Amino acid sequence: MKKLSLLFPDRDDKKYKRLSETTVHDLGMDSIIDSLTDKKTEQVYIYNVMRLETADPDIVQYRCDVFDDIFHNKKMRDDIVDIMSRINFLKEYGSYTHDRDHDAGAFDLLHRLQEIGDYIESIEAIYKCLTDADIHSKGLLDLKKYVTDLFEDNGFEGMKKDVAALRADTSDLKSITVGINLNEAFEAQSIGVISLNNKPFTKSGIISNWVDKMSTKDQIGDGTDWDGSYHFEQFDAKPEGLSDNTTKALTAMVNPFAYASLACVPENDNSTRSVTNYMNQVTNHMLHRTIKHLKDVLNKYSMLTITDITDLMPEFIYYIRWAEYIEKLSQKGYSFARPQCSNEAMSAEGIYNIKLAALENHDAGHIITNDIDFSDEHRIYILTGANRGGKTTITQAVGQLFFMAEGGIYVPASQFYFTPVDAIYTHFPADEDKTMELGRLGEECQRFREIYKDSTNNSLLLLNETFSTTSFEEGYYIARDAVRAMLLKGCRVIYNTHMHKLAEDIYEMNQESKKYQAASLVVKSDGGNRSYKVEVAPPAGMSYAKDIAEKYGVTYEMLTKG
Repeated sequence: MKKLSLLFPDRDDKKYKRLSETTVHDLGMDSIIDSLTDKKTEQVYIYNVMRLETADPDIVQYRCDVFDDIFHNKKMRDDIVDIMSRINFLKEYGSYTHDRDHDAGAFDLLHRLQEIGDYIESIEAIYKCLTDADIHSKGLLDLKKYVTDLFEDNGFEGMKKDVAALRADTSDLKSITVGINLNEAFEAQSIGVISLNNKPFTKSGIISNWVDKMSTKDQIGDGTDWDGSYHFEQFDAKPEGLSDNTTKALTAMVNPFAYASLACVPENDNSTRSVTNYMNQVTNHMLHRTIKHLKDVLNKYSMLTITDITDLMPEFIYYIRWAEYIEKLSQKGYSFARPQCSNEAMSAEGIYNIKLAALENHDAGHIITNDIDFSDEHRIYILTGANRGGKTTITQAVGQLFFMAEGGIYVPASQFYFTPVDAIYTHFPADEDKTMELGRLGEECQRFREIYKDSTNNSLLLLNETFSTTSFEEGYYIARDAVRAMLLKGCRVIYNTHMHKLAEDIYEMNQESKKYQAASLVVKSDGGNRSYKVEVAPPAGMSYAKDIAEKYGVTYEMLTKG
C-alpha cells in the first residue's frame, strides 16, 4: 500500500516550494519554532517541514484536519508521546551491526527479536489510542485502518505467539561464562565459552572466589582441569576483527592487580563492537540448533516494514509540539482559529502577531487585533502610518497567518479564510555587511528583482521600507514602478513604507491595471497616540521627512532636549 504520511499525502515535489531562511527569520517564526521544544532535533524537523510551502488546498486541508484531531484529543497526544518513548529502539536498531556484512548471529537475532517485540507492542498501543480517540481526519483514519488491519490479521496474531515464545526462551540469558588463557605478560591469548547462565555476575559467588584465589600465588589452581560441569571449547587466540583495544579490555578483566573483579567495556566504543562480534561467533558455535530455530521463526517476518510506524513519529511530534504551544497560549486568553481554505484570496478577523503572545510579560487583554482581507480590489496594500506605530508588526502577522496555516496549524486570529500561496517572499532591510559591495540601494534593487522574477500571481510579498535607503525622489520612483509591476502580475502584497506619496498615487496606478487594484492601508493615530489599528483609508498626509526625522531623532525638539 502507499506509504502513510500525516504531513505529505502527496509526494510530488513540484507541489512544495522551500522558503528561504531569511523569510522565516523576517516573519519572526524561527524564534517561535525554537520555543516549541527544547530538543534541537525536533526544532530542526519542525523548521524544515514548515519551510516547505504548498499552494495545494487539498494538502493544506489534510494537515489542518490532522492537527484539529490531535489538538482536541489530549489523551491521544499523551499516549502517542509515551509510545514514542518506547519505540526509539526501532529507529536505532542495528546501529552497530549495519556496518559489516555477515550472517546474523545470536546477538543480531536477539536484537531483531526485541525489535519485532517492540513493534508488536507499538501496533497494539497505537491501535488502542486511535480506537479510543474521537478522530475525523483522513490522515488519522487511514492510520487507524492500517493498524486495525495489522492488528486483526491472522499473521499478526501468529507473529505475537511466535515472538512471545522465543522471548520466553531467551529471556533467561543473563550472562556467559568464558575462559581466558594468558601469556607471560598477563595479556589475553585465547578465549572460550564455559557456560550460559540465567543470572548476571556480581562480585560474589564464583567471581569473588576466583579473585580471592588470584590474590596469592599458592591459590592459583594447578592445571586446567574442570570439574565436569563446564565444557571448554578452544578458539583462535586473536580472531579476525578482535581489536587491540578489545585485547586490552579482556586483559583488564583478568589482571590480578585490577581494583575491581569486573571490568566494564565503555559503551559505544569500538571495543564493544569487537567483543559483541566475537561473542556472536562463540555463541553461534555453541548454540547452532537454537540459532537455527531463531532464524527460522524470524525469517517469517523478515519483510516486516518497521519504518511504516517509526517514520510517522517525527510527524506526530510536529503536530503535538504545536498543539501543546497553542494550548498553553489559549489558556492565557489568546485566540486561535482553524484555517479554512476557500476561494477568497484572504479574509481574516482578529489577527495579531504571535511574537507578542510569546512575550512572557505580555497580557492577552492588551493585544490589539485587526481585520484585513485580500481580494481583487485589495490585491496590494500600501501601508503607511507613524513611526513605531506597528507597521512591521502587522506586516509580519499577515505572513505568519499563511506560514502557519499552510503547515496545518491554528493561526493567531479569530477567523481566517484563504487561498494558499505558492511562496512567501520578504523584502526587509538587509544587514549592513550584506550591502557593502552594491550599496544599500543596489542591494535592495537586486534582491527585489530576484523576488519579482520568482513570484507568481499566487505568491505573497511582504515589503518593509523597501527603497527607502536613498533620497525620497529616487526611492519614490523606483517604488512606484515596483508597485505597477506587482499589480500587473497580481501577487498579494503588503508594502509598508514612509512614502505617503506612494499611497496618494494609488488611483493613478489602479487606472493602468485591468484586473487587480491597490489600496491604502493606514495605521490609525489618535491625537499622536499609537493605536496599532489599521483601516483602509487615504494616507494621513504627514510628510515623509517628518517621519524620518522622528525615526532617527533629528527633529528640533529631539536634538535640543537635555
